Amino acid sequence: MLSGKKILLGVTGGIAAYKATYLVRLLVKAGADVRVILTPAARDFVTPLTLATLSKNPVLWNFFEKDDPEGKWHNHVELGLWANLLIVAPATSNTLASMATAKADNLLLATYLSAKCPVFLAPAMDLDMYQHPANQKNLDYLQSIGNHIIPAESGELASGLEGKGRMAEPDTIFDFIENTLRQQQKLAGKKVLINAGPTYESLDPVRFLGNRSSGKTGIALAEAAHQMGAEVTLVLGPTHLQPKEKNIKLIRVESTAEMLNACEAHFDNCHLAILSAAVSDYRPEHQAQQKIKKKGEKLLLRLVQNPDILKALGQKKKKQLLVGFALETENALENGKAKLYNKNCDLIVLNSPDNKERGFGHDTNEVHLLSHQKEPLHLELKSKTALAHEILDYITATFSI
Repeated sequence: MLSGKKILLGVTGGIAAYKATYLVRLLVKAGADVRVILTPAARDFVTPLTLATLSKNPVLWNFFEKDDPEGKWHNHVELGLWANLLIVAPATSNTLASMATAKADNLLLATYLSAKCPVFLAPAMDLDMYQHPANQKNLDYLQSIGNHIIPAESGELASGLEGKGRMAEPDTIFDFIENTLRQQQKLAGKKVLINAGPTYESLDPVRFLGNRSSGKTGIALAEAAHQMGAEVTLVLGPTHLQPKEKNIKLIRVESTAEMLNACEAHFDNCHLAILSAAVSDYRPEHQAQQKIKKKGEKLLLRLVQNPDILKALGQKKKKQLLVGFALETENALENGKAKLYNKNCDLIVLNSPDNKERGFGHDTNEVHLLSHQKEPLHLELKSKTALAHEILDYITATFSI
């Protein structure tokens, strides 16, 4: 579950900080890329050298290096965006209170407020501190805004008291995180087929007919489906882009015929197929074997229709869920709904290129989702990554896969 994940581990100033060394070893052994941020007080309990050696990454604790004449600083925003997970273990009462009130007087707190990823907090403090109503209120609030609280354990505390307040053991923290992520993976055990990008139809060995599709939306969908636990096959047309996730099965194709063959080869065994590729509708009737020489002022091309990949899969569909994309420049909703029925689709993602911030080549888009079950749903302009997650959330909430 944690292999390949980018994990920030925040360590605060409590005696349980020594357990962070064992947690780092577990995370690294699982294949995670771990970076550690200490609060200034945490350095009194565990050394940066130990954690840097175990994590194989430099350990941070200041916004900037005080002895660096160039004034190099550690960008908390970049750290927060880099991480797939943020774990704070131990999370002291002081740090929890600061998080609950958006205080940002150290690098860890500022990074927490900038993070877009899931956050796991492992409280650690003495019995009376843990039970204090103010601390319990902070824990309840932090959980209510989406943080995952790893329950403290009972046992002997640093003060000599017996009771609840001990930080969970590293093995327990590790298992808690894995189990939580597994439960969130709505596509776990499912096979998802996605096609993306343009197709190129050769005129001769040099020239081709194509379109401006970059494949960004399909790649974002493939990565989002992988993050939700799916086994993803991505059939990708000619684009310089490719998914960052290494475990996505990538099949490179160029022509519409090649894309159809690749999709058909994997369609029977998939649970969900999302056809986002901007496929060429026509191809030259004859492909010249040599470069076409310039002769006269006009060149006449005779085109023939390409196979319709979405329609072909719709005709073969059995138990698969089939999602198609439609790009319409006029009568968009009407034409999108017609495609929903004519292509035997379960869902159509409808978009239009009439806005400078959406469509081919852009990092943002807005779409309408058209299904048989519900009224059209408009997803407002946002990044294609965020859009991919919203589309998959809609699919898993609407259909039985």
